[in-house]
Amino acid sequence: MKTVKISLNSIDKVKSFVNDITKFDYDFDLVSGRYVIDAKSIMGIFSLDLSKPIDLNIHAEDGADEVLDILKPYLI
Repeated sequence: MKTVKISLNSIDKVKSFVNDITKFDYDFDLVSGRYVIDAKSIMGIFSLDLSKPIDLNIHAEDGADEVLDILKPYLI
């Protein structure tokens, strides 16, 4: 598992983020405070405080680098 900080501070960023990660078969979790939600759930993402950075847990052993290349626009 790899953890990175991301910023999803606009509706367009959230939509493109979900579209980007749904291309992968790995599991992704977003962690904000005590809340952990499935990062592929657009409704779940909108339940978080998007004004602050969010931790993204990538549950991929070998493909994490490939995922990080796609997620560069969201990384802090």
